[in-house]
Amino acid sequence: MDLVMKVSKTHFKAHALELLRRVETTGEPLLITHRGKPVLEVRPYREEDPLTKLRGTLARYQEPTEPTGEAWEALE
Repeated sequence: MDLVMKVSKTHFKAHALELLRRVETTGEPLLITHRGKPVLEVRPYREEDPLTKLRGTLARYQEPTEPTGEAWEALE
């Protein structure tokens, strides 16, 4: 389970630069609360290759021109 530091909006407002630097250096997310309820999450930006996210999520058809076996609403 990830460790998340929680702070109130008021505390964040007074210590924003210090807290943002901490998130940047430690990589630990920061949860900002309002009256004890979470409202915002601040986490470090990590650039990802969009193709990496999609890898393994697309179906592959050996015969793309053949019917898939699923009935379409428009044909019913």
